[in-house]
Amino acid sequence: MINYDGKRFRKVSTDPDAPVTLYRQKDDLVWAELTGGGVRLGSLTGKCGEDGTIDMAYTMVLASGQVISGHSTNTPELLPDGRIRLNEVWERYGTNGSRGTSAIEEVDE
Repeated sequence: MINYDGKRFRKVSTDPDAPVTLYRQKDDLVWAELTGGGVRLGSLTGKCGEDGTIDMAYTMVLASGQVISGHSTNTPELLPDGRIRLNEVWERYGTNGSRGTSAIEEVDE
């Protein structure tokens, strides 16, 4: 199992202000808090499988004041330089609900 404790991830994008999220892990429990890049405050809580896949719920308050919540399944991919990319399949709940895919990558910050 991959241990995510202490690893930092940022959304794969050209936005230099994208928030960096510090992951914590104890046994199979994974959690994190994030701010920045249009997010006033966000949190995630999930469970890590034997293959390193994280099944999580998330909530965020955006700078616009919008409150969002949803679910994401993040599948790890080992990059050639040894960092981890998490390929996300997510669903946002509520009146502005949507579904999609994205990716975050481990950063050394």
